Amino acid sequence: QVQLVESGGGMVQAGGSLRLDCAASGRTFSPYVVAWFRQAPGKARELVAAITWSGNTYYADSVKGRFTISRENAKNTVYLQMNSLKPEDTDVYYCAADGSHPWVNAIVGVTAAAYNYWGQGTQVTVSS
Repeated sequence: QVQLVESGGGMVQAGGSLRLDCAASGRTFSPYVVAWFRQAPGKARELVAAITWSGNTYYADSVKGRFTISRENAKNTVYLQMNSLKPEDTDVYYCAADGSHPWVNAIVGVTAAAYNYWGQGTQVTVSS
């Protein structure tokens, strides 16, 4: 079993930056695809970015060029660096891991149903 804990959310002005951290405990998640999703009230969770164990990445079109996902397997941690933030980036951000398909080199899971480990979420608010 893997427990995920997000940190780093908060409030920032448009154009600012935040870094979200996702720390895993219980067992290593280094073999797994780890992703960041976000969700607004009344909407489905949207995949923002994902990273494989080997460092291959996926980004939603809306964040390409502004967000960077990375991981430090030795620290069992995945990061989401968010730059040039916009008010429309305001959401609850969730870290998730796909524990069912270890050691894959491609990101095929783009919906929440593909991930079986979840953190509790962290609020990101961008003011205009």
